[in-house]
Amino acid sequence: MSDFFDIAIVGGGPAGLTAGVYGARAGKKVLIFEREAIGGQISRAALVENYPGIKEISGVDLSASLFEQADGLGCQFAFESVLSIAGAAGDFTVTSDCGSYKAKTVILAVGAAAKKLGVEREEELTGRGVSYCAVCDGAFFRGKTVAVVGGGNSALDDALYLAAMAEKVYLIHRRDAFRAESAMVDKIKAEPKIVVKTPRVVTELQGDAQLSGLVLRDPGTGAEETIAVDGLFVAIGHAPAAGAFASLVGLDEAGYIDAGENCKTSVPGIFTAGDCRVKNVRQLTTACGDGAVAALAAAELC
Repeated sequence: MSDFFDIAIVGGGPAGLTAGVYGARAGKKVLIFEREAIGGQISRAALVENYPGIKEISGVDLSASLFEQADGLGCQFAFESVLSIAGAAGDFTVTSDCGSYKAKTVILAVGAAAKKLGVEREEELTGRGVSYCAVCDGAFFRGKTVAVVGGGNSALDDALYLAAMAEKVYLIHRRDAFRAESAMVDKIKAEPKIVVKTPRVVTELQGDAQLSGLVLRDPGTGAEETIAVDGLFVAIGHAPAAGAFASLVGLDEAGYIDAGENCKTSVPGIFTAGDCRVKNVRQLTTACGDGAVAALAAAELC
């Protein structure tokens, strides 16, 4: 493997792979780091139906296609964890758990993961009734009963979105009052399909191969109840994976990399792309858009 690259990309999800494609097509030498699975979060999606031009495809197949495209264009891959980045534009040193690499520019595409409930069997039932994206998976529950956990604008948005297709939507929040805007709360109250469960916390996921129900507990009284659901959408926020670079680039209060639509960070020569960036919409398509923008900006410096 060459020891000096034009663009080093940290993260092999849709944003990072798209950046690799655009960087390679610009004639640049590209190295993509990925510590887990190529494709990132999207590789765990059973079915993707919101990628333009592709009616439906599995997350694994989409990830494989993106990898093959980047690989075919000459991108090199390092399946290693990046530990640190030092230096300045034109001469960065990227250190991983397996070695050090030189790069003229760097793109941070490390993503963000949805926060988990921390309930037993949550990982086991993810993709089997448990989801973290109503827009991605809501259509699978048309005409069924689902639940949304969360109290912010995103959770209430998800509940309203799901109410348009589901038979019934339980909205579960651990406190009596929602954190969402009052106008959003009014919409929830006006929607007959939405049943509010407050204050309640999910303590148990039921079902064998597929989610079939939830056990809820009132944190004040300790009283429990069981509700039958086909799907559970967890909307309690996201955790950006940018913490390792907090001393390198500017982050906002929530830990997202501070960069606008131009994908430029506070450090010249370092760009960011995808869900780890400060933004309002975190979707597959916006991640890919960031990847293209970041790669073209990086290519101009090489």
